[in-house]
Amino acid sequence: MLGQKTNLLNDLRTALSGPVLEPGQPGYDEARQVHNGFIDAAPAAIARCITVADVIDAVNTGREGGFEITVRGGGHNVAGRAVCDGGLMIDLSWMKGIYVDPRARTARAQGGVTWGEFNRATQVHGLATTGGVVSTTGIAGLTLGGGLGWLMAKYGLAVDNLRSVEVVLPDGKLVQASSNENPDLFWALRGGGGNFGVATSFEFDLHEVGPTVTGGLLAFPIDRARDMLRFFREFTSSLPDELTMFGGLVHAPDGSGTKLCAMLLCHCGSPEQAERDLKPVRDFGTPAMDALGPIPYTAQNAVLDAGFPRGARNYWKSNFVASLSDEAIDTMCDQFSRCPSTMTGLLLEHFHGAVTRVPVEATAHAHRSPGFNFLAASEWLEPGDDSTNIAWTRETFDALKPSFGPGGYVNYLGGDEPEDRVAASYGPNYQRLREVKRRYDPRNLFHMNQNILPA
Repeated sequence: MLGQKTNLLNDLRTALSGPVLEPGQPGYDEARQVHNGFIDAAPAAIARCITVADVIDAVNTGREGGFEITVRGGGHNVAGRAVCDGGLMIDLSWMKGIYVDPRARTARAQGGVTWGEFNRATQVHGLATTGGVVSTTGIAGLTLGGGLGWLMAKYGLAVDNLRSVEVVLPDGKLVQASSNENPDLFWALRGGGGNFGVATSFEFDLHEVGPTVTGGLLAFPIDRARDMLRFFREFTSSLPDELTMFGGLVHAPDGSGTKLCAMLLCHCGSPEQAERDLKPVRDFGTPAMDALGPIPYTAQNAVLDAGFPRGARNYWKSNFVASLSDEAIDTMCDQFSRCPSTMTGLLLEHFHGAVTRVPVEATAHAHRSPGFNFLAASEWLEPGDDSTNIAWTRETFDALKPSFGPGGYVNYLGGDEPEDRVAASYGPNYQRLREVKRRYDPRNLFHMNQNILPA
């Protein structure tokens, strides 16, 4: 078997437009690193693809050689599913093609594109689509998992703006998935993650956004945390579609360790409407940090970048919140007071507007109810601090369980989640996803993900 794998990798090396990297070769260690520094895996080989034909050859090599196959787009997935020990990483990060059609208001982008790159290309034409809140996140993973972002209240999730996907299936066949072609696969790709093949490009609807929006953040002293979170809860109960807001408990970005409470937002309406809509926020109190105002949409999409540096060690726990009660707010504040890392935050991402008007069964992403997604985003730098930070994150998650609703956001699930958490995240759509998985990947070749077992 080892000889067969070696021969297949040699054949792949000859065929591939980019390099096939193995341990010890220049560039290997850099290529195997993903965004989460907590992940340290050594694949047997990394196929750095440049063309769709490269991806097809890599899939065929992985299947025929019996390799564990992982797929890397932007490499941001907190669970580190893009890499595994001894496997074949199909690396799309060099596939950077973007084509924008400003008349049709559409864009097609390849699987290695990040949201920062995508927004840069579309904002040339004053256009955008919902796409994440950290600009270094890849479009592929974020979209396949649903796609929260600053424009979701006005235009829905990334999957709600998806027109088609080009996919290399487990048998190496290249297909298009859209509402007209392979519609069952298209349905599953809109939230079902990387379970069905390698998505080599995505076509999105675009909307008139920017180049300037009203956004940024307001941060307040931590002793205002309970009051601010209660205000946030009440204010978000009747937001216009143009306004997407997050709230949470964070640390000052200067590294001082100062604890703050903050509201982060993006208003994509006119400046006049934004001024009216945001007056209650402005009137809430005197901020310790005021970074709210006109901002380029490309900068809005990068406003959290510094808080999620590449190489930091990450461990996240997340779940949808059924009710943001006073008790839940008190628990968040109490837990944050004992937070062991000055890089960690507790966030509440608010759902309303267009994202909640899509029927649950319309896409694989099932969470369509107004409310909040809770995220304990733990980050630290030193390996010696792993156990302390992981324990605190789990304790915080467990303390908030009485406030949780069913399921979580698939893109935030960690690497140690039980199978029932994956099923719960898809809710009533899980069984249909299993049927689509059986049709397109009955042997579960693509299982290095938040895995959906074939029916």
